[in-house]
Amino acid sequence: MYGNRTICGIGRGDSAVRVTNGRPTTLAALRESIHVIRELGNSRAVEYNGATLQFPWSRGSKLDVWVAAYGPLALKLTGEVGDGFILQLADLDIAEWMITTVRQAAENVGRDPDEIAFCVAAPMYIGEDTPESRAHMIEQCRWFGGMVGNHVADIVAKYGEGSDVPAALTDYIAGRTGYDYNSHGKSTNDHVDFVPDEIVERFCVLGTADEHIAKLEKLRALGVTQFAGYLQHDNKEETMRVYGETVIPALTPPVTAKR
Repeated sequence: MYGNRTICGIGRGDSAVRVTNGRPTTLAALRESIHVIRELGNSRAVEYNGATLQFPWSRGSKLDVWVAAYGPLALKLTGEVGDGFILQLADLDIAEWMITTVRQAAENVGRDPDEIAFCVAAPMYIGEDTPESRAHMIEQCRWFGGMVGNHVADIVAKYGEGSDVPAALTDYIAGRTGYDYNSHGKSTNDHVDFVPDEIVERFCVLGTADEHIAKLEKLRALGVTQFAGYLQHDNKEETMRVYGETVIPALTPPVTAKR
């Protein structure tokens, strides 16, 4: 339908399962799902639940499956079977640890880690270089730290304190008391007071166009191949305009008609 331009992003589950009183699925189920979805999406037959399945209408389709992960075991699975890795935060130190973990897992099973796509997904907000603008940007994007905190809480519950997970990712949820999924992904989320300003700055991409370019260049140097910006805030149009006119061109290698 879309000329092989579709990517399937998949994870263990968050809002969709929690709102229905479920819980994130197991890594074994995630691994099987990745295999089944990829085979069907690539016009191939697959064994599932004792049956051989195939889409009769699919001819020559190509579907990559990118895996969203935070914890060590999920990162290991991503490196072993994922076509790509989705990291929902733009913290440089955490990104370096997670990308290294995924790449090492790929190498351990004989895969080429350079063939894995690395996507960072986080809020982007273009603002002015003033204290007032900085404070407003942080407040508009504080919801993101609360959303990430749901996954971090699962990691802490599973691995406990003092695990291999970076302290920069786990320490900030100490004051987390609850979360209202009715405000999930909204800048007006009122259950995120526990998220400190520093975490919002580290997890998001905020500031002037030059600040955005500088941080995205640092992420690229760590191996990030794609940035997906979230626009759940009050400055969508201006942020998109500046990205289109300034940020994206600055990050794109120039192409000339004649050399």
